Amino acid sequence: MTAPPFLKGADIHLRALQESDCQGAYLQWFNDAEVCRFNGHHLFPYQREEAEAYVRKVELSPSDLVLAIVLTAGDRHIGNVSLQNINLVHRSAEFAIVLGEKEIWGKGYSKQAARLILNHGFLTLNLQRVECGTAETNIPMQRLAESLGMQKEGCRRQALFRENRYLDIVEYGVLKEEYLRKCHGTGGAH
Repeated sequence: MTAPPFLKGADIHLRALQESDCQGAYLQWFNDAEVCRFNGHHLFPYQREEAEAYVRKVELSPSDLVLAIVLTAGDRHIGNVSLQNINLVHRSAEFAIVLGEKEIWGKGYSKQAARLILNHGFLTLNLQRVECGTAETNIPMQRLAESLGMQKEGCRRQALFRENRYLDIVEYGVLKEEYLRKCHGTGGAH
């Protein structure tokens, strides 16, 4: 049985990641060099047991909110989005996203998923800050970060080895007030 929608958007919804997802295309994503071009995966083969263990771990984690991105039409799991390392003292988290189904790249689903989870992070979890890092060559992720009001905050030099070279990781961050102003047209609570 599929988990019910947790956060609903126009074309997608976000739901809990579940072990049954490990039977579908999910494993293929993390074994695909193109999908993993800008992340830390695709170093070793990703096995079903490893995926299932990860799902069980995040189901119980009080500091990681990992959700499946699902096309509402057809109920198709196309990626994952998360707020990880949620720190309730500092009110901060790290944003991450992966769209595994390549034929849907560039259709706006990443932005919808990102806004759903950041809205939840800022307006429900009461986070003050969300950050992310991406490879210097990952222009789509940099554009997504900037569309969410994130600002470049720094660079981890030569921190990622991809395609036989070291790449810098560009660090982004957004404060609650900045996100609300950019994505909701307001600077205060919404």
